[in-house]
Amino acid sequence: MTEQKKRLEKLSGVKGMNDILPQDAALWDFFESTVKSMLRSYGYQNIRTPIIEHTQLFTRGIGEVTDIVEKEMYSFTDALNGEHLTMRPENTAAVVRATIEHNLLYDGPKRLWYVGPMFRHERPQRGRYRQFHQVGVEALGFAGPDADAEIIMMCQRLWDDLGLTGIRLELNSLGQADERAAHRQELIAYLEKHVELLDEEAKRRLYTNPLRVLDTKNPALQEIAQNAPKLVDFLGEESRTHFEGVQRLLKANNIPFKINPRLVRGLDYYNLTVFEWVTDKLGAQGTVAGGGRYDPLIEQLGGKPTKACGWAMGVERILELLKEEKLVPEDEGTDVYVVHQGEAAAEQAFIIAERLRDTGLDVILHCSPDGAPASFKSQMKKADASGAAFAVILGEDELAQGTAGVKPLRAIEREGQKNEQSTVPLENLTEFLINAMVASAADGAD
Repeated sequence: MTEQKKRLEKLSGVKGMNDILPQDAALWDFFESTVKSMLRSYGYQNIRTPIIEHTQLFTRGIGEVTDIVEKEMYSFTDALNGEHLTMRPENTAAVVRATIEHNLLYDGPKRLWYVGPMFRHERPQRGRYRQFHQVGVEALGFAGPDADAEIIMMCQRLWDDLGLTGIRLELNSLGQADERAAHRQELIAYLEKHVELLDEEAKRRLYTNPLRVLDTKNPALQEIAQNAPKLVDFLGEESRTHFEGVQRLLKANNIPFKINPRLVRGLDYYNLTVFEWVTDKLGAQGTVAGGGRYDPLIEQLGGKPTKACGWAMGVERILELLKEEKLVPEDEGTDVYVVHQGEAAAEQAFIIAERLRDTGLDVILHCSPDGAPASFKSQMKKADASGAAFAVILGEDELAQGTAGVKPLRAIEREGQKNEQSTVPLENLTEFLINAMVASAADGAD
């Protein structure tokens, strides 16, 4: 391949790592502003961690015998210093690492939230990508079932705020380590009796992580998984009391749920309560949010023993649901588009645009793509296409008279009369536009 061909070769993005284009901005903004408002109402504070962490953080935190660690992590060795690094596949371990490193719990429990990209090397499909975005919460230092119930109810409030319906809650309890050990022994014995029916994945996990066999998606293994010993039957009194406390609080707040004894989640750090919010509207990718309690994790990563729980939700999956239910908001457009003609008018238009922005208005100043002057007609077409509420028009005549034309682009009829273009003195332009925007918003509300 010649050097010229190399320069002209069209480059594409990495498979499964998608661009978020301007036409999708309104939907992302709507979701992000809604979720941030909800998180603020519960007293959660934002934390931001690096995209890259030491690989050991995830092998210790998530568990070595998990799909994420075994198959999906983007890991590499730093060529400069030999460090083993990984692009974060999830963020709970990173938040816990930051909490320990910066001693965030020195003055008591913390409610934290995060948002950002995660990375897993898996087969891209609807709502499931190799770079994907998550919003998550971590309630650190809270031991009771009230914390579990609160983080679950946060999700329900978000569904309501977004207008989403048909998302179901499934619950289970994984108990404590000794209870899982007793269940594990019985489960292995049960699976050994059916070993000839297990697929290769189940056989590989039979002795390393048999609980994950129950989460199999293989249709041929569903009956075996359904009839396997249930962890709930091995729970002690303390674990049962905690789980019953969560259920009692959810029922008191009219949050419907289903107990799913096969729900185990895909990460090793969970104990006691685990939950998922699921839908039938996204095909195979039915889980839109999930989480639970992870009391051992902080000590496991080098901190003092501390109780904790949290959840994460896939942003792309929520956005797919919003599209599915036709809840995509319209782009509100900008406030003002400034059109101009003539060198002196162009200079004055620049000044006017900045002054209008000083007042808080959103302003687009017309700039010619090729640098050549554009007619008022072509500029007005651009103004209309921008979604602006008003066009400010400045030409040689307006400049000579110290005025500007103001034309409503979204005409609203008042008492049978449409808004017409106004001539406004430049010194009164800002006040005129602010009053016009207020009146336009009031008319729109009516």
